[in-house]
Amino acid sequence: MLGITCKPNHFICAHWCRTLPSSCVAPSLSSTRRRHNLCTPSLLPTRSNKTQAALQSNSGESSRATTMSAESLPSLVTPSWLKDRLGDRTLKLLDASWYMPNSGRNPQAEFRAERIPGSHFFDLDKVSDTTSDLPHMLPSPEAFAAAADALGISNEDTVVVYDRSGIFSAPRAWWTFKVFGHSRVAVLDGGYPLWKSSGLPVDTTPMGEEQVNAAGQAAGKPPGSSKYRAQLQEPQVRALQQVLDNVSSQKEVVVDARGGGRFAATAPEPRAGIRGGHIPGSKNVPFDAVLSSGKFKSPEKLQKVFTEAGVDLQQPIVTSCGTGVTACVLALAIHQVNPKAAVAVYDGSWTEWGGRSDTPIATAAS
Repeated sequence: MLGITCKPNHFICAHWCRTLPSSCVAPSLSSTRRRHNLCTPSLLPTRSNKTQAALQSNSGESSRATTMSAESLPSLVTPSWLKDRLGDRTLKLLDASWYMPNSGRNPQAEFRAERIPGSHFFDLDKVSDTTSDLPHMLPSPEAFAAAADALGISNEDTVVVYDRSGIFSAPRAWWTFKVFGHSRVAVLDGGYPLWKSSGLPVDTTPMGEEQVNAAGQAAGKPPGSSKYRAQLQEPQVRALQQVLDNVSSQKEVVVDARGGGRFAATAPEPRAGIRGGHIPGSKNVPFDAVLSSGKFKSPEKLQKVFTEAGVDLQQPIVTSCGTGVTACVLALAIHQVNPKAAVAVYDGSWTEWGGRSDTPIATAAS
């Protein structure tokens, strides 16, 4: 049984079919595929009449949910939007929390302790190219497909990702799904902090490490047959040589999400052995400049941020950062202003560029 703590009027109990405990039943599906797996009220622990009424009310709302595949999906969704769709069996929720190595926080442990009901953990470090010396580089299509299978995700599902910083690492997962051809993916604006502070349901059922590590373990196994079909969208990714070529051609605008001190080499890099500075010709838009209180700023304010930094969003853009995480925050911010913008992410980012001795570096502001 889900250990969900929430306000009575917000009690929701939802499972994916394959993880239903014995105390839950799956009502038969209607022809419109609208019904969902709901905990049978008679099998739940005794509650007050008020709580029981709230459960029955929410059960009715869930049973009327429509299949999301026919619904237009924004790239950013609100907690209210997500709450209204928690019971939809085509919705897959992923916690993609990741922290800097020196943060002292453990995203897996935090996920095991509590999460949005129905969530699975998406490990950016393990669902990656683990043969690379660089952190969380994109995995192969085969490894990504295996991870998607382990998470119970199909190509048609709606995926919503969130993190525990508000907006930090979830856009990296959003971009990863986009890169492998998954169009129906969105980020929860404000993330887990806003969800929890809004008094929405929280699942505190203890969870084992095996459940948390399922996607990462699947991605690390030898390639096999997967139901999920991943197709790499190459225009959305830039590799080292492409960025090197662009230094002379300047066909694309490189936008760096690191802080101004790191960009100008007046502040040290957080990783040993990495030079300071920036890619020649690049512009600096620190990722926190596009956020306010853990949420994205409005499209109008985002446009102003990029304009003041000298970034023309009508031009092809490549975003970069330290390890390819906050570069995706900028990519998603640009998407809010211009959904049709040509934006790619330099996967290796500054850890690759600044960690080499043969790449040109600028230190003056540009």
